[in-house]
Amino acid sequence: MAQIVGGGSPVNDAERRVIAHLRDNAPDDWLLLHNIEVPRGDDTFEVDVIVLTGHSLCVIDVKGTRGRIEVAGTRWFPQRREAFGSPVAKLRGNGRALKGLLTQERRELDRVYVDSLVVLTGTDAELVDPAGRDSRHVTGLAGLIGTLGDVSRVRRGHTTDTAPYGTAIIEALNGSVRRSTAPPRFGSWEVEEQLGGDNRVTEYRAINATVPGSETVLLRVYRADPLAEEEPRAAERRLITNAYQALTRIPPHPCVVRARDFFAIDDESRFVLVLDDVHGQALHLHLTAPMSTLSTAARLDVVEDMLLGLAHVHANNVIHRALSPACVLVTEEGRAMLTGFDYAKPGPRAHTVASELPNVLDTHYAAPECQAMPERMTAASDVYAAGVIAFQLLTGRLPPITPDAEPASGEAPVEVMDLLRRMRDHATSKRPGAAEALADLRRIRRPRPPEPAVPDLRPQDLRPRHLGHPEAPALREVVPEFPGVPEVPAAAGAGVADTGWPEERGAEHHSRDARPQAPARYEDEHHGGLPAPEPLLDRLRTRFRRITGKQP
Repeated sequence: MAQIVGGGSPVNDAERRVIAHLRDNAPDDWLLLHNIEVPRGDDTFEVDVIVLTGHSLCVIDVKGTRGRIEVAGTRWFPQRREAFGSPVAKLRGNGRALKGLLTQERRELDRVYVDSLVVLTGTDAELVDPAGRDSRHVTGLAGLIGTLGDVSRVRRGHTTDTAPYGTAIIEALNGSVRRSTAPPRFGSWEVEEQLGGDNRVTEYRAINATVPGSETVLLRVYRADPLAEEEPRAAERRLITNAYQALTRIPPHPCVVRARDFFAIDDESRFVLVLDDVHGQALHLHLTAPMSTLSTAARLDVVEDMLLGLAHVHANNVIHRALSPACVLVTEEGRAMLTGFDYAKPGPRAHTVASELPNVLDTHYAAPECQAMPERMTAASDVYAAGVIAFQLLTGRLPPITPDAEPASGEAPVEVMDLLRRMRDHATSKRPGAAEALADLRRIRRPRPPEPAVPDLRPQDLRPRHLGHPEAPALREVVPEFPGVPEVPAAAGAGVADTGWPEERGAEHHSRDARPQAPARYEDEHHGGLPAPEPLLDRLRTRFRRITGKQP
């Protein structure tokens, strides 16, 4: 059983599980220190757990992320959650800072190796790291003791026996670090989990501390140097506030992530952007998954939502400028949302942050005119990026450099692939706008039903035919029905009995002349509503005489 030598209060259940697991299962000579704050210059960084083993000092970051996690570049893409910066890179930087702190206190501690590990506590957590950059520094709870006890992790030039340095290490830590007395808090937002980040920004999942049980939000905490000179400090602030300025120009929309708040810490050393915590995953995961996991129709739904969000962004004079699969979230309901507005252009302004774009752009999605000059990003370049993303989503591969060299599309409709080809045209003037592309896609997916054919009628076809004519229409289609006028059957011309007039049965029947008369107008397309030349009933009597040769 390892010995806990100090620390603060665990922030969440994942941290409690790791601390308890080490306490109950680690060797007796291991020492634990948890939930501490380590100074670094004028700032501090938080450490979940520090373990002193027999051969190294290890800094541990605990992650409760569940399910499959894909590593691409410097970002992690979990299922059902938004992507975040790799915690490994940041943790290794914290490890180096801690090593510098130790050697500053005691010079001989330079020989002690400071390791770093990210521990995934989810029972179904799986890290997929094709490049192998992060996997060496990641383990699950079941493999934690074995990984910490692996002496081969100690790099050459460092001691593999920390026993002579144990007391010096504890004294150096006690003289430098301080225990964390409560979960980190930014304004009214209390941190539940630190996700990841880099030297510029750290991402957290948090809740509103004043509303117990409230839904979680995503915090992006930007670091700033409050002691910098005025000009560099102003440039830094412009970059930090850029995402919030862009999002506040965009009215709420189901296909664009929403910013809830933005504020500075008292000394302006950090700025906090509060965003909706979208329950979904980055589109990047669907690009790497087998095509069978999403139907073609579902993939087209994602493309349609992406264009819908982009059209809304452009309609409000905002250009995204860094659109990539990492900036498109797919919710659990299959809806797509745009995010990642840190480098967006929110309308005309006197300054720009385009100089930072070369550091973050994924060249696969950058339009040809912007490859060497990112400051030339326009709405047309956003449409180009959307075309590349859509092509990759529908085919499982990146498009060729030349749109005309495009191979067959597989299950996607030919009209859709033609639209994506136009969106990726090298000439910006030939690309459709986002709204036009959206309208074209909807027209392709939901074509209008054909208009009913209008018969080519001649004027004589509009006149009533004689009852005896073999093609005579039913009189109920020609003659309006009036109260008191007997109905003429559809099959006319079969004799007197078929005309619908009552038979003469003597005095019990009224005279024909006593029957009500129809109005003296015959309205059809031929007469145009003009008065008829004779009453309608008289016209019927005349026809009766012509057919039968008898008086009615």
